[in-house]
Amino acid sequence: MTVTIRLEEEKDYRRVEEITREAFWNLYVPGATEHFLAHTIRSSSDFIPELTFVLELDGEVIGSIMYTKAKVIDDAGNEHPVISFGPVCILPKYHRQGYGRLLIEHSIEEAKKLGFSAIIIGGYPYHYHPYGFVGTKKYHISMPDGKFYTGIMALPLYEGALEGITGSIHFSPAMYPDESGLEAFDQTFPPKEKKVQASHLEFEKAASKIDTNSYE
Repeated sequence: MTVTIRLEEEKDYRRVEEITREAFWNLYVPGATEHFLAHTIRSSSDFIPELTFVLELDGEVIGSIMYTKAKVIDDAGNEHPVISFGPVCILPKYHRQGYGRLLIEHSIEEAKKLGFSAIIIGGYPYHYHPYGFVGTKKYHISMPDGKFYTGIMALPLYEGALEGITGSIHFSPAMYPDESGLEAFDQTFPPKEKKVQASHLEFEKAASKIDTNSYE
């Protein structure tokens, strides 16, 4: 089998949206919103096409990762640019075979080469700790509500990238699209049944978990 990671091209757009829909369907909510996010994010000025990759297996696109600009606003109101990724996904039948790791590691290395300072994301800690992500509490960076959550994590891309910054992370507005167009967009895909699953409650609990770790 031949694995190729390359930059996303316009010809990949629909395929990426299909994969994203399959990967996230009924995972966090009944149905999914991530494929709509993948569709809308590309028109944002915060979208970073030079860090948006697809993974091909024997010429078939089976995975994707998308990046956007974000910023840390310090206590003095100064803005410090960082980046974030998501959605990131692999077609479900290829889960737990290492393809997601390849995609994430490749994008991190490319972000370093391009001179970005740090990546800050939201997600399950056990997914991202292996890459070096830790709670942003370690770097005194909260969410805008002033709280530190275990699911908000940072990875400096060079030594000292986040030192001396105390403030809050602000993800791109592109990560919170107007979902009024979601239903119509979803109807352009084959019908799928929406279900309530245990993973939804698990996600709600994880998203609100406060980071009580000591990083001193």
